[in-house]
Amino acid sequence: MFLGEYTHNIDSKGRLTIPAKFRGLLAAGLVVTRGFDRNLMIFPLDGWQELAQKIGERPLSDESVRAFRRRVFSGAVDLAPDRVGRILLPPYLRDFAGIGNEVVVAGMFNYVELWDPAAWAAVRESVESNDDAARWEDLGI
Repeated sequence: MFLGEYTHNIDSKGRLTIPAKFRGLLAAGLVVTRGFDRNLMIFPLDGWQELAQKIGERPLSDESVRAFRRRVFSGAVDLAPDRVGRILLPPYLRDFAGIGNEVVVAGMFNYVELWDPAAWAAVRESVESNDDAARWEDLGI
């Protein structure tokens, strides 16, 4: 499982070194795609297959399904970490998320999010400053 928050650099070639704690789960390969909050999402191959299957079961006649497919699949890239755990993030994905030479890598249990540090700070502040238990109660947890 992916837990924790790490700040890493993007090198001059656009490569990200995956945090050591995540490398084993991503060693077989991964998929990076656009997130829903101007971030990127990394899925291990098995998690990606599960998500893709669920999306594939939805009817193509549904306009929302087609829009969701476009967002998730057209921006996706499948990658394999190199021998030192680096992946090459394509410029179009880095541009989408506003990621420069620094990135926050945040574990989200079954996937990973990549954030521009300032954007992550704003999201984290929003989540941490809202102590309204009713907000979380509606999640059914």
